[in-house]
Amino acid sequence: MQDITTAEFNRIRDYIKTNFGISLSDEKKTLVYSRLRTTLTEKGFTNFSDYFDHLMRDKSGESIIRFVDKITTNHTFFMREADHFDYLRDTVLPYISNQYSSQKDFRLWCCASSSGEEPVTLQMLAQDHFGKSGEKWDTQILATDISTNVLDKAVYGRYSTEGVNTLPKQWQTEFFKKVDHQFSETLPVIRQNIIYRKFNLMDPIPFTKKFQVIFCRNVMIYFDADVRETVVKKLYDATEPGGYLFIGHSESLNNTNSAYKYVRPAIYRKEG
Repeated sequence: MQDITTAEFNRIRDYIKTNFGISLSDEKKTLVYSRLRTTLTEKGFTNFSDYFDHLMRDKSGESIIRFVDKITTNHTFFMREADHFDYLRDTVLPYISNQYSSQKDFRLWCCASSSGEEPVTLQMLAQDHFGKSGEKWDTQILATDISTNVLDKAVYGRYSTEGVNTLPKQWQTEFFKKVDHQFSETLPVIRQNIIYRKFNLMDPIPFTKKFQVIFCRNVMIYFDADVRETVVKKLYDATEPGGYLFIGHSESLNNTNSAYKYVRPAIYRKEG
């Protein structure tokens, strides 16, 4: 199979930027080649031009789904950037309990759920806080991603026992069932309270209710300044007054024209 030419890489790069907001530098040319070459070989293509033409012709959408799964990076683990979860537990959830005590409606959106470790962690925190209050709260959270592959894994809810063992012992016994020595799976109290959906942040946000909390972590590092500003504006409009936005510690809203107010590193708030 031929190597990817500069012209072919630029076609793919432009398509990814236009449709998914992801910016690929020239240095990512080798990465694109390595991630897609297996697909080209399996499909019988000898060059990237023919493969890209096939993507554009395939009306089923299956080829695009596989393409996105190959291109996107999905690195995650339980309790990643743990201080965010501490702040959610100690400050945000008590605020929601007080502010929404009559509605008893907890609304959280995890924008880049990947294989589910982040929304599972968030749901365990919600169960700890609301489930033991003696009051019946709706704790379902929304978890979205552009990758069908990782969403399938998240819905399945099975994780390595090694990864689960990094969690507090109480959570291990209360929210997981050991399948064998290699794997554990989430129990229904977690699995049934996470709604997984495929969603591209470049699309208009279709959700009718606004969210009290949005986790959009380690996503905007792949966007350029214009796309980042557009996405942040969408998130702001989807946030309840008084609600919070959590982004990755390697990210910042400093260079965006955002109305969110800084709270602490990688945490922002929409003023009520």
